[in-house]
Amino acid sequence: MTGMTPHLFGPVPSRRLGRSLGVDLVPFKTCTFDCIYCQLGRTTVITTKREAFVEPQAILDEIRCKLADGVKPDIITLSGSGEPTLCLGLDQIIRGIKAITEIPVAVLTNGSLLGNKAVRQELLDADLVIPSLDVGDEKLYRYINRPGDEPGFGQLVEGLCSFRQAFPKPIWLEVFLLAGVNSAEADVRRIAECAKRIAPDKVQLNTVARPPAEDYALAVSVGQMEKLSRLFECKVEIISDTAGIHAEPDMRASQGDVLALLRRRPCTAKGIATGLGIHRNEAAKHLGELIKNGTVRTEYRNGEAFYLAIGEEREQ
Repeated sequence: MTGMTPHLFGPVPSRRLGRSLGVDLVPFKTCTFDCIYCQLGRTTVITTKREAFVEPQAILDEIRCKLADGVKPDIITLSGSGEPTLCLGLDQIIRGIKAITEIPVAVLTNGSLLGNKAVRQELLDADLVIPSLDVGDEKLYRYINRPGDEPGFGQLVEGLCSFRQAFPKPIWLEVFLLAGVNSAEADVRRIAECAKRIAPDKVQLNTVARPPAEDYALAVSVGQMEKLSRLFECKVEIISDTAGIHAEPDMRASQGDVLALLRRRPCTAKGIATGLGIHRNEAAKHLGELIKNGTVRTEYRNGEAFYLAIGEEREQ
């Protein structure tokens, strides 16, 4: 019988990592940033204060239970509903996972806390760390990432450089591009200059694939990303939807379940997750596919994204 694993989601199909078993370490939308492109919506708690949000042993018990059920992810990813490095005890969790399984451990982070020596130390046993850098100056940093008072842009870059010096394993630097915001050649050149200093193993150019926190956060075409990739001196990978990456993951609800719910009434991503008993990340991934397939559309009401089935009678 499958055990309860409230901090895990998936495995879900990741455009970067294959079948990823997600580990959610912080309360929903507790983050250091409030990025305009976030697929989980606006941040409700912006903070840089680290806390023991979870008990490491409880997380490890959930992972052990999940793997015992025969789940076979390609990677175990510390990510989820906010910024995972806000969670104290990352080192215990990472070392504990590696004692359970040989499946590699990745950490997805916005990089904001890498200036903290304790955070850098806690990440050293991870197999892969994917931090973000979306801008090359303070002004765009404040506009796109919308941090609290700290860190400033300079602190962010210095933290990334310090982590590169401390971490001997792969670092993939994600650069999230938005049409008409940070995708001009001059803006990307500034990002490339920072990336040269950071010296990641590769840069991943990404863009909007699922409904973002703000409706003005628009995707950049693959062709444009390919042109901009030439501004970087290191290896660059274009992240885009490719055939086969959206095979049905091990979720507790299907796209059909999401669509059936939306045919009854419009819902937010949170409402879908609550109604179907799935993680918000799983709801977001299903929504992305349904929107791509033209069966669901987004409507903003008082600044919040609602999802509606297309071509069906719905309660308003």
